Amino acid sequence: MKKDREKFLKDIVDAISPSGYEGDAVKVWRKRAKKYTNVVRGDLHGNSIAVLNEEKRPKIMLAGHIDEIGLQITYIDEQGYLRFAPIGGWDPQIPQGQRVVIKGKKGIVKGVIGKKPIHLLKGQEREKVVSIEQMHIDIGVSSKKEAEKLVEIGAPAVIDYYYDRLSGETAVARGFDNRVGAFIVLEALGELVKEAESLNSSVYAVATVQEEIGLRGARTSAFGIDPDIGIAVDVTFATDYPGMDKNRFGDIKLGGGPVIARGPNINPKVFELLVKTAEEEKIPYQVEAIPHGTGTDANAIQVTRSGVATGLVSIPNRYMHTPCELVNLDDLDNIIKLLAGFIRRVKNIEDFLPY
Repeated sequence: MKKDREKFLKDIVDAISPSGYEGDAVKVWRKRAKKYTNVVRGDLHGNSIAVLNEEKRPKIMLAGHIDEIGLQITYIDEQGYLRFAPIGGWDPQIPQGQRVVIKGKKGIVKGVIGKKPIHLLKGQEREKVVSIEQMHIDIGVSSKKEAEKLVEIGAPAVIDYYYDRLSGETAVARGFDNRVGAFIVLEALGELVKEAESLNSSVYAVATVQEEIGLRGARTSAFGIDPDIGIAVDVTFATDYPGMDKNRFGDIKLGGGPVIARGPNINPKVFELLVKTAEEEKIPYQVEAIPHGTGTDANAIQVTRSGVATGLVSIPNRYMHTPCELVNLDDLDNIIKLLAGFIRRVKNIEDFLPY
């Protein structure tokens, strides 16, 4: 991956952006978007939209959600300990013992998630997963008054993990799910800037908000854009590590290329053109069978207004919804290439009528 592109990726995944608090990541995304197009805007929900060829049809919407799972401060006790609730879907085994960063009143406040040590647990307590309600955040103060000078009720927090490289093209970060999708849709638009006039379509790259709490930003942005074709970009479960059941979830490999979804949430003509593009451009790809709604922004986009010809392209991801999610940078570059190639091949909306 080019250094400039990787820096953008690092900047966006290092930003604090739980659902409803995406502002830091949004600033990074919109700054990058202004390098590619003069048409960059937000909406009242907080979605970010960058556009090429706004007057052309068909309209193609590329959507990647820019929110991550996180925590929200709900109560400060008399000793200055912070209670918190999850934003999005957490495995309660993950937060305990982690360092966190909180968006405080005057900047970042650091803390740790505490619980009773194992030495003091009795009998069946040792065998039970501690619930989030039993945990607290310790920011190193000794009173409620001290804590309230630093943190207010409702403040968001995330685990104190950041972007890094492992071996080869494997990268690790907190919340690749799914700032990496927002990254990809914008970079795909960027690939098309120099040839915008020759395209048959308009392109709307959208960083959607609040996906982790119900696909909310995709619903509102798709209604506003009213696209003809919509492709969601999200992460999916890699199954190439111990404990994963390929019989249930398919054979999805990190570094195996874009994962193209197939099923009732997916327009068959969109699927076919994505596969054709991958084969013609010699992009490695994988197919994921999903016989129901996909649980991604593709769900909301497909049923917007009178219906949208929808696709889903996913990034293989190990250890989803943990602070150490893994992706392969070649996969990201290949998805950018696939989306740009797909858009170049779109001629008219009638080609996507499914039957």
